[in-house]
This record gives sequence, C-alpha cells and structure tokens, in this order.
Amino acid sequence: MPELPEVESVRGTLAPHVVGRRCSAVTLRRPDFVEGPRSAADLLAGATLVEIRRHGKQLALIGDAGRVLVVQLGMTGRLVWRSAADRDSGPTPHEHVRWRFEGGGTVAFIDPRRFGGLTPLPAADALRDRWGALGPDALGIGPPALARGLHGSWRAVKAALLDQRVLAGVGNIYADEALFQAGIHPSRQAGSLRHEEITRLAAAIRSVLRRAVRAGGSTVRDYVNADGAAGEFSRSHAVYGRGGAPCRRCGETLTVLRLAQRATVACPVCQPENPMIHSFVHTGRSRRAASVGRPR
Repeated sequence: MPELPEVESVRGTLAPHVVGRRCSAVTLRRPDFVEGPRSAADLLAGATLVEIRRHGKQLALIGDAGRVLVVQLGMTGRLVWRSAADRDSGPTPHEHVRWRFEGGGTVAFIDPRRFGGLTPLPAADALRDRWGALGPDALGIGPPALARGLHGSWRAVKAALLDQRVLAGVGNIYADEALFQAGIHPSRQAGSLRHEEITRLAAAIRSVLRRAVRAGGSTVRDYVNADGAAGEFSRSHAVYGRGGAPCRRCGETLTVLRLAQRATVACPVCQPENPMIHSFVHTGRSRRAASVGRPR
C-alpha cells in the first residue's frame, strides 16, 4: 500500500487544491526524506504548480519553471491537504515535509514508516528518463505489452506482476484480485501463459484497477486520499485478505500461499494450477450455461 488506485485517488483529490497556485514556502523536517538536492527551490518553493502527473505508483509535481518533484508514497505515506480554514496546530506526528500555498492552505507529507520520499528533478526530460525505466502503466496495459513483460520469465506470474519494471502500479492487493478475475493461479510460471490467458489477464488488470479508482482505492489500514477520505474498494475484494473464507464465486475455501515474500490468496477451483484443468473448468461452465433452458 498504496498501489496505483490509491495514488491516482491522491492525485485526483490533491490537484484541484494546488494546481494553478504558487507554493510560497516549504518546510523540510527530515532532510534524509529527500534524494538529491534539498533547497527550497528544488522542493518547488516559489513555483506555481501546473500539473500533477502519475505513472504507476509515483506522482510528479510539475512547476511552472520546469522543475519536477517526484513523490513516492511508499507503504504508509500520505499527502494531506489542509485548507486555510483548518486550525493549524503545528506539525502532526511523522510529518516530514510541508508546502504552504499563497492564499492559504498547506499540503503535508506524512509517513510513519518512512519508506516514501521525494526526488527533485531539473526538468521534464529527467522525469521521462526516470519513468522510462519502469514498465507500462497498469491502468492501460494491453496484451502485447504484458506479453513482452512476461515472455520467457521463469518466475511465478504473481511475482512478475509485482515487478515495477514489468508493470508499473500493481502491488499485492491488485495482483491477487486481477489473477482471480482472470482465473489464473498466482504460482503459474509467467512465461507459460498462453495468448488467451495473457489477453484475459490484461483485461482483468485494467478492469480491477478502474473499478478500484472509481471507489477511491482500498483502505486496508491507514490509507486516505488528500481530503482525508478512505477508499471503499476493500469492500469488494474477492480474494485479498480473505484466506480461509469461502470463494464468493464457487464457495471453495480460499487458500493462502507465499510468493515473492508476500501472502497470496487464491481459489483452488477458480484458479487451478494445472492449465488443462483451468481449460476444463471454464469449458464445463460454458457448456452448463449453454444448456440452461435447453429442452430435454
């Protein structure tokens, strides 16, 4: 946490408050929270924000003079907007950076576990180079790009989806959810997926992420967007965090395994490890569905 839907929700809720406004001052309380230059100008003091971009799990605050500030929320990072009407009682616990804007209002970067951070860049060209090292953004992933990322990989497909060089934006929650929707077992060798499975998986990734974005992301522990609102998609999780519970599709008990050092939940019936069984299960369902209402 947070993954693409949560970061996109932060972008969407923060932008209306700050885009088009000048940052009058920056307070940096933990210099080690910044990678590279740490001057106030590098952190966008004096700049008018013209855009907030996102790729995968990263945000980029774009200033009018061309400077860029890359934001990584890490596991527990939050960007919190406080309007001019909010009572300023000083820094909150684990607040590492604060931006103040002309006309009132502040943005605080709060990160209890400090896995997040900031990286100032001199221009948009540097941002393209940085994000060029990542895989394609998962929200728009298509079968050809996904096939290139998985081709020849001996890793479990779950591990490959978590690799940000293969696919930018997917983490533990949405890998589990997309693999379940696609009917693919997370331990399957990534390079073994057939064309139709890759097509199904790409569609599932897009579908799950888009639904999660519309719901404001998933609040599992402490995630909130820039306005302090929790995400509602956790109510719709089909498998993530539900190990030992019945599958909502078939009723079988969901199993828990460990892949890429992450707890992983799957349905042994809806996501069989054997692709032949997978094909049989789906073919059987199609035949049963086609037989409904057929005269005997």
